[in-house]
Amino acid sequence: MKEENEKKVPILIAARERGPGPGRYALPPTIGFTKHDSTRKMNPAHSFGRIVPTLTAVYSPGPVYAVDARITRNGRDGTACYSILARQRDPSLAKAPSPGTYFPEKVHPQRERHAPKYSLGFRTRYHRQDQNPAPNKYFLPPVMGSRQPNKSSSSAFSITGRSELGCYYEDLAKAPGPGCYKSVLPNVYKRKSPFYSILGRHEITGDELKKPGPGQHKPELVTINKRSAPKYSLGVRHSEFLCPLIVGISD
Repeated sequence: MKEENEKKVPILIAARERGPGPGRYALPPTIGFTKHDSTRKMNPAHSFGRIVPTLTAVYSPGPVYAVDARITRNGRDGTACYSILARQRDPSLAKAPSPGTYFPEKVHPQRERHAPKYSLGFRTRYHRQDQNPAPNKYFLPPVMGSRQPNKSSSSAFSITGRSELGCYYEDLAKAPGPGCYKSVLPNVYKRKSPFYSILGRHEITGDELKKPGPGQHKPELVTINKRSAPKYSLGVRHSEFLCPLIVGISD
């Protein structure tokens, strides 16, 4: 019996199962009231209602008014009112300063010589209501130039530009000069000399295939013609349930 109980339970491979898993089906529940299984017996379900508010609700502010007890239907009552205040000062008392107010130790002894003392005050401000202008507000007329009618002045000269009248370059004939005419090129009526033009350099025609340079080859890494140590690679374990990749299907 012990050997039968110790038999190995075969391990189930999930890839061998061709159907959907248990979580694929959404069976209706057998508890509760919502979406209950119709093939199962359902016990009666009870629900608790809610409290309906009463219709006699009071919307008044309540006892928030503070009515004075001294107010009657005939008006304010005439009872006497008293208030407690502080004691008033006696006006007959003297308002002289106390002995501690004086500082006789700071007074210089009388009839003794001492150095003079000066105090620096602020600068006296000008009268704000003085509306008279300052001396620099007046601008006296200048005494130089020829535009003063009541002042004697020397002769004034002005320098102007050169006049075209009577000048050596004055055009009296009003005719164009030799430079205004366009002469005919000598190649029109004489033997024309050859003309040459300089163009850009042409590219050399040849093989346009991009070939690697000497630095692109690494002969030190080539081991096909040399002896080398054995090399091993670790493969990957393949599953028998792996879907093979099928490419190049012909119709």
